[in-house]
Amino acid sequence: MQNKRLIGILIAAGLILLIPLIAMQFTNEVKWNVFDFVAAGILLLGTGLAVEFVLRKVQKSATRIALCAGLFLVLVLAWAELAVGIFGTPFAGS
Repeated sequence: MQNKRLIGILIAAGLILLIPLIAMQFTNEVKWNVFDFVAAGILLLGTGLAVEFVLRKVQKSATRIALCAGLFLVLVLAWAELAVGIFGTPFAGS
């Protein structure tokens, strides 16, 4: 079962990365370069592997849920910062 989750993480990350790749073929609104795909892949795979680590090591359900929710929040905030710069760091995309 654990290896199936890892395969699922890889497939999910790949499918999510296909969305902007396909969108770039149909509209000029989406303009990603290689760095954007690499950064998104690192964020998605890093979060997925961190969630997998939490699921393997943490026994209590409430703690698992809290840690996974925290990881998801960090993913969303990092993605938003890279996309539009909600915190104003030099890494902001706009």
